[in-house]
Amino acid sequence: MKAIAIDDEPKALNIIRHYADKVAALDLIQEFRSSLDALAYLNQEPIDLIFLDINMPDLTGIEFLQALPHRPLIIFTTAYSEYAVQSYDWDAVGYLLKPIEFTKFLKAVNKAASLVNTPQRTNPAPTLPPNDFILIKSGVQTFPIKLADILYVEASGNHVFFVTKERKIITLNTLQEVAKLLPPALFYRVHKSFIISLQHVEIIESFQVKINGLDIPLGKTYRELFLEEYKR
Repeated sequence: MKAIAIDDEPKALNIIRHYADKVAALDLIQEFRSSLDALAYLNQEPIDLIFLDINMPDLTGIEFLQALPHRPLIIFTTAYSEYAVQSYDWDAVGYLLKPIEFTKFLKAVNKAASLVNTPQRTNPAPTLPPNDFILIKSGVQTFPIKLADILYVEASGNHVFFVTKERKIITLNTLQEVAKLLPPALFYRVHKSFIISLQHVEIIESFQVKINGLDIPLGKTYRELFLEEYKR
């Protein structure tokens, strides 16, 4: 797996080089202190992975990504934890906080290698056939609901609400029972009271996601695992 590292700090580049030399599957072929020099290099040479600092002169890491015509896999390396949310916006395979620990470096590299070696990367939210549906009992009535129409499911008191763009259906099922009805590749529990449809996620923020303009909280127990799974 061919990689380059971009960081304006020589010490940071030395650490990445030192770690990379320990990983047989990783070939760190170039190091850059200037994001502009790296951009010129990438216009000529294809690579698989970039170790990228965010807070740099000339072009920040985010501006650098915006300028790339074709984007390889990205592992962010930074001293600032507040940039973590932006890494999810760019579908980064890793976020390494300085000083970088080798075990975390290796985990991120292994994840990148698994993606490079996969002929076709999987979509975190595969689409559903339009006629796939479940039957939901509400009182004496039963409603067929297309899975593709469900935005999220919310538990409130002794009731659970199935929410679509057009309607909200109330049922006496528990959220645990509802979770068994929904395909796990398409729906994810992000809070003790919420299951969301991955297809309808519009924005991921630090402690919530936005679906159809509504803010859905990410619970402390579920947040880290959700963010890790959503990046796959």
